[in-house]
Amino acid sequence: MEDGSKPTILVTNDDGIDAPGLRDLVRVLVSTNRYNVQVCAPDSEKSAVSHGITWIHPVSAKRVDIDGATAFAVSGTPADCTSLGISKALFPKIADLVVSGINKGSNCGYHIVYSGTVGGAREAFFNDIPAISISYDWVERKSNIHDFTLAAEACKPIINAVLLEVNNQSYPQKCFLNVEVPTNVANHKGYKLTTQGKSIIRMGWKQVTSGTQGGKMLSTMTMETDNEAPTETDTASISPDHLMFKREVRGAQVDSDDTDHRYLQEGYITVTPLGALSRAELDCHAYFKDWLPSVAECCPSSAL
Repeated sequence: MEDGSKPTILVTNDDGIDAPGLRDLVRVLVSTNRYNVQVCAPDSEKSAVSHGITWIHPVSAKRVDIDGATAFAVSGTPADCTSLGISKALFPKIADLVVSGINKGSNCGYHIVYSGTVGGAREAFFNDIPAISISYDWVERKSNIHDFTLAAEACKPIINAVLLEVNNQSYPQKCFLNVEVPTNVANHKGYKLTTQGKSIIRMGWKQVTSGTQGGKMLSTMTMETDNEAPTETDTASISPDHLMFKREVRGAQVDSDDTDHRYLQEGYITVTPLGALSRAELDCHAYFKDWLPSVAECCPSSAL
């Protein structure tokens, strides 16, 4: 950032430009009068698209009125939005920090891989721009819309501190941050540095009719599992050549170790440094180090 100028923050998300999490985050950032705020977010919900990008077809960008910010709704994915937003094709200035969120639903453990919210931040990381993805652990009948404002306020110190390090040229370039805000954000226990765990919702498939209106999965990958189940199939009404299937929740794998999901459930705001790739466990590498030299001996190509 230029000396004496306000830092610029680019905000994106995967819930769409009209999502309350994004709007409240932008409102909180603008109200500080400390940042120039750019918004480049999907024009509709793009939850669980991971790091998908639009490759062949062009994307459209439409100007949107958001007080205090320069904002565009884009027909692409979160990664597309970040890429376009930092390209200088849309905004004249490249942001000093990209913030993706605030997502409606947690993104811990293996769900980080699915998350479009994390994908928006990771795209900035790929381009050497500091980034933070933020998710709020929304739980039906416990959470309310005002919690997004509380979550944004709770994350302001993290955003401020990152920008201070960026200005001092002391911010590490080898990671970006995934921040998770607990359901009871008003009484959170403070910040906790964590590692990515292995929590995941176990999903299955159920055959449904074309007219079934099943419950919508909470975006992006929240651990909430009380969605309305789809109705069973009337197989007589469906052609055997045209079948319909819908995902359904069949349980959850939850970490018991000292990882992001555990501390989030304990009421902490978790801060997890992430890299571009998830490396295999060390013992796997050791196994294959011994295994690979024997491949040609035990399985000669002529035997296949």
